[in-house]
Amino acid sequence: MAEVSFPSTITVSLPDLAKMIDHSLLHPTMTDADVLAGLEISKQYDVATACVKPYHVSLAREQLAGTSVGVCPVIGFPHGNSTTNIKVLEAREAARAGGAEIDMVVNIGKVLSGEWEYVRDEIKAINDAVTAEGAILKVIFENDYLQDEHIVKLCQICSDVGVAFVKTSTGYGFVKQPTGDYNYKGATLPHLALMRKSCSPNVQIKAAGGVRTLDDLLRVRALGVSRVGATATVAILEEAKRRGIGQERVEVQVP
Repeated sequence: MAEVSFPSTITVSLPDLAKMIDHSLLHPTMTDADVLAGLEISKQYDVATACVKPYHVSLAREQLAGTSVGVCPVIGFPHGNSTTNIKVLEAREAARAGGAEIDMVVNIGKVLSGEWEYVRDEIKAINDAVTAEGAILKVIFENDYLQDEHIVKLCQICSDVGVAFVKTSTGYGFVKQPTGDYNYKGATLPHLALMRKSCSPNVQIKAAGGVRTLDDLLRVRALGVSRVGATATVAILEEAKRRGIGQERVEVQVP
């Protein structure tokens, strides 16, 4: 992939960085106690949202009441294979239960098949359902499975439909490697730059999968990313504090 350039410095505060983070509570083995602990972290660090599975929306809404942290359920997660009707139903129910932001996975097989009318109609139907309930939609591409031309086309469709965000990955899009192992790249700088270039200015970019350090967060912010999905929230924000990033905006180097 081509080299990506970005500004050598940016101006940020600790609240700016915290409000970039959707704290991810999505691993399939998480118990209710694990989720409650994650919601406490979300409150303590005043992140943008806590990203939860649909059955945890009510719990998250209850625990986050009175804070500025939103609830962000995932739909068709992580493989995007449900029918459009089921995705619409799931998204509408999640929004009505208190989901302020909905992260939905595209139908990856239809994308790879070039069935663009299906893909567009599905994204539009879900976006219409979500916005009718006062929520916003983030559309997950799962870039590890895609070529650049797929990413560009999805950005164009999402711009035309008017979704709020496009998002790189679920964090669970594992690809079989030559060794036989499964791994994923998640949010890469070249893909993020391509998404920012290919979307209308009104569509925001969310990086997910692989944003684990403060340096990662600073780099994607410098590229124009406004939100990240992260499990390493505490490590990222505590490192920011150690580097002197506080309540007031300061200029910091982008590594």
